[in-house]
Amino acid sequence: MSEVTSALLAGAIVLALVLHLAWQARASRNRASTALAVEQDRIRTVIADAANVSDGTAGVITWEGSWSGLRVQLRTIVDTLATRKLPARWLSISITEPVAVPGTFDMMMRPGSPTTFSNFDHLDHTLPKSSAFPTEAVLRTDRRGVHFPLETIAGHLGIFSEGRAKELLITPKGVRIVWLLAEAERARYGVFRQAEFGDATLDPALIERLLVSVSALRDAINKSERQAA
Repeated sequence: MSEVTSALLAGAIVLALVLHLAWQARASRNRASTALAVEQDRIRTVIADAANVSDGTAGVITWEGSWSGLRVQLRTIVDTLATRKLPARWLSISITEPVAVPGTFDMMMRPGSPTTFSNFDHLDHTLPKSSAFPTEAVLRTDRRGVHFPLETIAGHLGIFSEGRAKELLITPKGVRIVWLLAEAERARYGVFRQAEFGDATLDPALIERLLVSVSALRDAINKSERQAA
C-alpha cells in the first residue's frame, strides 16, 4: 500500500469517526429535548402554568409556577459527585411562600457525603432531636439557640419512612423536600461512565403528593406559631 493510499485511508477513518461522534451528539440532544418536553407536559398536569426558568447549570432543570394559590418551584438535579457510588437524579419540590420560623432548619437523611443540591454541610449548628424524628436524620440550623416547632415538624414526616426522601429544608421563605428519583444504571456507568437513568421520569402523582406534604407542613407551622403568639 502506497503512502498516499495509507494517508487517504487514515483520513477516511478519521472523517468517519468525526461524523459518527457528531451523529451521536445530535441524537443525544434530540433525546434530551424530547424527554424534557415529555416531563414538562407531566409537570403541567399538576402545575398548569409551570415555566422553565433554568439558568443553564449542567444537570439542573428548574420550573416555577403556582399550585393551589401558592408559588411553587420544581427542580430536577443530576448529581455526579465523585463521592457517590452511583450518580443520582433528585427531585426538589418547594413552596416558596413565607414560613413562621426564625432561621434555617435543615433535616438531612444519612448525610454521609456532600451533595450538589444542598447547603447542609455549611450549617454550623446541630440541633437535638427527639425519638419522633427518623433515626438516620441529622438536624442543623444556621443560628444557635433558636426555637423551631419540632413537634409540629416531626408530625409531618411520614413521607420520610419510605427511604427516598433525602432532605427537608424549612426557611422563612419556604419549605422544600428533596426526593431520590433514580440512581444511574450500574453496568452502563461502570463501563462507559455515563449517567443513564433508564425510564425513570417525573410522575404527576408524586409531584402532587410532595406538594401536598410540604403545603400541609407549612400550614401546620404557621398555625402553631400563630397560636403561640
